[in-house]
Amino acid sequence: MNIIAAFHSYKFTHFAAGNVTKTNNPDKLSVGQKVNTLLFGVSNPRPVNNVIPLAHFTTIRLKSNKEIECWSINTDSAKGTVVLFHGFGGQKSSMLDKAAIFRGLGYNTFLVDFMGSGGSEGNQTTIGYKEAEQVKTCFEYLTKQGEKKICLFGTSMGAVAIMKAIHDFQIKPEAIIIECPFGSMYKTVCARFRSMNVPAFPMAGLLVFWGGVENGFWAFGHNPTKYAKHISCPTLLLYGAKDEKVSKEETDAIFANLKGRKELKIYQEAGHENYLLKYKNEWTRDVEEFMHQF
Repeated sequence: MNIIAAFHSYKFTHFAAGNVTKTNNPDKLSVGQKVNTLLFGVSNPRPVNNVIPLAHFTTIRLKSNKEIECWSINTDSAKGTVVLFHGFGGQKSSMLDKAAIFRGLGYNTFLVDFMGSGGSEGNQTTIGYKEAEQVKTCFEYLTKQGEKKICLFGTSMGAVAIMKAIHDFQIKPEAIIIECPFGSMYKTVCARFRSMNVPAFPMAGLLVFWGGVENGFWAFGHNPTKYAKHISCPTLLLYGAKDEKVSKEETDAIFANLKGRKELKIYQEAGHENYLLKYKNEWTRDVEEFMHQF
């Protein structure tokens, strides 16, 4: 069981280069495919940016714990800058639709590839743990450029990385907008087992343990619910009521722990997905109302 867990956790936290087919969602797998996935792990091709911005942009490379690639897209008479961080298995081009909305609201946008994705270094991901330092690097870069009004936006893993960056490095953004952050590393791994209709115990715990060992951190301590206790800036927390990977209980616990001005918006028919697919108008309105408050 330990050997299986170690192999599975390595594949989950290290993207495969080359022509690799991504493993289907659990609900689309046959029984045999589910067994194969449980024994040998998922196949995750390295995320790539297949599209570039239509608007004029500048590519910027920053040295953090890994070298990361970013796109800076400016707008006239900007009110500030929104920094956008993608989720697990994503890349900065997946943030272009939301970046366009933020620019329409009058903000510059700064889109980031975490390590292992797009134009950034490596093939490793730590589900927001080491990515937190990359959030800090981007924030400090923009601060040194003279930007005084910085809002951090992140979805799923990106949201968790933002929360950990505030907890670990005491960065002080003007506000944050976070979509569907998980409550803890252990809980998000358990959710993936439940989505395949198989028991989480004991494999979820072994997977978390070996994932941490292989990536150089204590994964059981990766706990956004606790990170939230150190967040005092205005926060907009967004959640889909049909999210199969993050529970309402986790979301409520995070929201309760946030110390500053906070709002929770729930999209009843959304799962763990891009909310613009079903709720573009509502999402735009919620974000605009929140951003107008500061």
